[in-house]
Amino acid sequence: MLGGAPGLSGRWERLEPRPRAGRMLRQVLHAGLRTSFHALGRFVAGHAVFFVSAPVLLSILLGASFSRYRVEGDVESLLAPKHSLAKIEGNLVESLFPVNRSKHALYSDLQTPGRYGRVIITARRGSVLDPVHLETILQLHRRIYQMQVTAPATTVGSTSFNYSFSYLCLPDDKNVCIVDDIIRAMEEIQSARASNQSVPILQYPITQLEDGRQAYIGHQLGGVQGWGPGGAVRGHGTGAKGEGVRSAKAVQLTYYLQSRSGLMDRVAGRWEKAFCSELSLFGALHPKLGLYPSTSSSLRTDFQFSSVLARRPLLASLGVCGVLAILCCSMRDCVRSKPWLGMLALLSVALSGLTAAGILNLTGATYNSTYLGIPFVMLGHGLFGSFEMLSSWRRTREDQHVKERVASVFEDIMLRFSGSTMIHLMTLGLAASPLTNMEAVRLFCRSAALAITISYVYMLSFYSSCLVFTGYLETRYRHGCFCRRVPKPDRLDSKPAWYRCLMYTRYQDETQSTIPPHGVGHTHVPNPNLTHVETQTVNSSGVHGHVANSIQTQSPPNTHSTTTVTDPHPQDSHLLLGCVRHCYGDWITNTYVKPFVVLLYLVYISFGLMGFLQVTQGSDPSALVAMDTATVLYTHTQQRYFSSYSPVIGFYIYESAAYWNDSVQRDLLEYAKGFQRISWLEAYLNYLSDRNQSTSQPRENFTRTLRHSFLREPQFAHFVDDIIFAERSQGEEPDVAASRIFLVAKTTENKREEMSVLLDTLRRLSLTSRVRFLIFNPSFVYLDRYATAVSSPLRHSLLAVLFLLGLSSLVVVEPLVSLWLGLTLLSVQFGILGFMTLWGVEMDCVSVLCLISALGHSADCSGPLLCGFTSGRGESRTRWVRLALERHGIPSLQTLVCYSAALVPVCSVRSNLTRTLFRCLILTAGCSALHTLAFLPTLLTFLPPSKSRDHRPGREGQRQEVECVEMNDSTRVVDQITTV
Repeated sequence: MLGGAPGLSGRWERLEPRPRAGRMLRQVLHAGLRTSFHALGRFVAGHAVFFVSAPVLLSILLGASFSRYRVEGDVESLLAPKHSLAKIEGNLVESLFPVNRSKHALYSDLQTPGRYGRVIITARRGSVLDPVHLETILQLHRRIYQMQVTAPATTVGSTSFNYSFSYLCLPDDKNVCIVDDIIRAMEEIQSARASNQSVPILQYPITQLEDGRQAYIGHQLGGVQGWGPGGAVRGHGTGAKGEGVRSAKAVQLTYYLQSRSGLMDRVAGRWEKAFCSELSLFGALHPKLGLYPSTSSSLRTDFQFSSVLARRPLLASLGVCGVLAILCCSMRDCVRSKPWLGMLALLSVALSGLTAAGILNLTGATYNSTYLGIPFVMLGHGLFGSFEMLSSWRRTREDQHVKERVASVFEDIMLRFSGSTMIHLMTLGLAASPLTNMEAVRLFCRSAALAITISYVYMLSFYSSCLVFTGYLETRYRHGCFCRRVPKPDRLDSKPAWYRCLMYTRYQDETQSTIPPHGVGHTHVPNPNLTHVETQTVNSSGVHGHVANSIQTQSPPNTHSTTTVTDPHPQDSHLLLGCVRHCYGDWITNTYVKPFVVLLYLVYISFGLMGFLQVTQGSDPSALVAMDTATVLYTHTQQRYFSSYSPVIGFYIYESAAYWNDSVQRDLLEYAKGFQRISWLEAYLNYLSDRNQSTSQPRENFTRTLRHSFLREPQFAHFVDDIIFAERSQGEEPDVAASRIFLVAKTTENKREEMSVLLDTLRRLSLTSRVRFLIFNPSFVYLDRYATAVSSPLRHSLLAVLFLLGLSSLVVVEPLVSLWLGLTLLSVQFGILGFMTLWGVEMDCVSVLCLISALGHSADCSGPLLCGFTSGRGESRTRWVRLALERHGIPSLQTLVCYSAALVPVCSVRSNLTRTLFRCLILTAGCSALHTLAFLPTLLTFLPPSKSRDHRPGREGQRQEVECVEMNDSTRVVDQITTV
């Protein structure tokens, strides 16, 4: 009103302090952005048919690309850090000692290269070494050895071939299939029993076979009890001196396959499936034994199986969310009620998801089960935008044209919605950058950022066009659900009660009859505080453009007057609006309630800190697969029976060393001290001592005895694979260029944490040692710097958001809005991280994905409330808190209700991945709701910004009001004003 009065602006400029340059810049930018969005709203409303049909057609066209749908097959590349020292060390080890040839010795319970089949056999009663069970296990071994699979014909007319394990197996140097040492030990026991000879005693964890060779069986025999006091197993450091095995509850057998070519790899894959089927049949015939198989493809299959299990719950989530969205958009007034907009909001989210999926298919992207979280990221952001638009629509003037009302909606909320979208894109975009070392996190954030972008565009086009069509229905007084014209009240009197209730509405002539003429509403207001709020908003509309519609703040959503401050038809208001306006707003700002809310926040911070100090990393990929699958059952059984020892660690000396030197020998023996070990150096030194030879010899004598005597003994011949000789000049003995020994550590229940500590300790030792060595096991690619790789995307995203808020405070938004929003995001993140730890959720890639998306979700809920409160000038803090809750708290509450209800069906999915997803996302909704509806409304009533710093309540606001009315009405109004 002030802006439309020529000659008046300069008069009032002298009454106000001159704004600072930063504030002026924000004013100009706000005005330009709001004008742009106003023009965009008019353009969309003028071409509604195009904007509603184009997204649908585009989604249908891109949805046809699902013929290119591909699933990610390499789980290691997803869940292991992409760039790690362990992978570099693995490449170096592969160049010296091929891992594929030595994987039977370099045992790993987490990841084994190549193809293999593995089974844990447990005895339900007795020991697996009992004669009956031992015979059954060897019978199973023979059946697996003789099992055949058929390879399909590669060309038309060619014949298919049958492949047995003897053809597919990994051979040794003598071209004999490599089998586990426990099989040879069990065959020796069975042979001794059959010939009535004394049964050889198994030593644990390192035993000696019949040919004199020492073999580590700690990962092949589990649940062991020895002959020592109390029946407990006690290792003595040297494997040959271990105690004899009295009984064992489990045995683990591994069958390694070779996959040299594509055909062999396909045949090996068929063999793994036949292996599982054979074990299932054998287990049904022998119920006294428990069989738990695992293959190289089990982890990949069970990881992707979560997506299959979640199909029906996701549809149920969509249905539940749709019902609640319809209820949230409904009112008693059948004309002003917009139930279909709730369903159309979900349709807009679904169309944007289909479009994003089509783009990913066309670009050759692959899918994995972590993508199950993307629909919920889109759902939270899309529902927030739709409910904000509907709330702003109900605050517009009903006597305006639909195009003007849509333009006003765009001008009111699109700046805030665009800002929250930018926060989403900033967090997801930075996490999708090459800075992220976790491939699963990077791919998820890349896809989610694409989906959020398309959802934003569809909200501006598709959903806004739907709002235009429903606006025309409202203008023509058609039923919001059935689209039928509603009769006037005089025609409804003769109808039944149920029909009058169904067709209840309020015509515009009723509204005009209950509202005083324009101008009179300013002269007689029951509550002078309300008058001051309204006039001060008029004064600040030019300064803070993002609340231009605040002039209609006190108008009821169903009236067309901009000056009425009381609601003549409270029964037409939305149910949640009535609850917040008349109940919750007064209660949460009550003086006696505030101390309890502050106390609740202190409790929230305390429990968050308690959980924050207990955060643990979840590097085990089996914790992300579906429940009741082969991987989970196998992992639980392995942890129960085979958790006493770590995986076999390869200790690689990759440079030439003076092995003949006494000090070098002492160093190497000291490094291996405390481990169970299979060491060629230790065996060779014992060999020299047994022959009364000095262990400190000249290089040539040391190497000559090693090559021509030690390695030719049958019991030491297998050490040939552990030493690499480098030729010297002619006539000289070659040097030992590289070598390796195998170490096994004693572990407890916290096996993963102990392995990570052991890895860091040995690496630090390698930096100061005279002997250049490294350690490696295939499982190290998951453990190496996992915590850093997982947490860095979250840390980068959080810093990026804070930087964005700080930068935007200089040119776009109020600095206090950025400050409050940054503190809110930190508080929400802190609470989610702490509470999820207390709930048993580890810090893995899925929980980090949820934490990254929680930044945008909390900004969606808290940002509009903070903007609405901070933009106000004058009046008390409590009044502006209530007003902000009415305008922006209700859309946030509607979003959180629908979002939380959509998560409920997900908790029924029997999957560790979806369980983590549900817990993190429900905590995100809960923490965001606490901050938006409880903590912020209470804290803002006594913390900055101040509401009385610019004007004194009651004076200048009334003077501006008088001038405004004077410019529009006659002298008669001035006479009335003199009585104010």
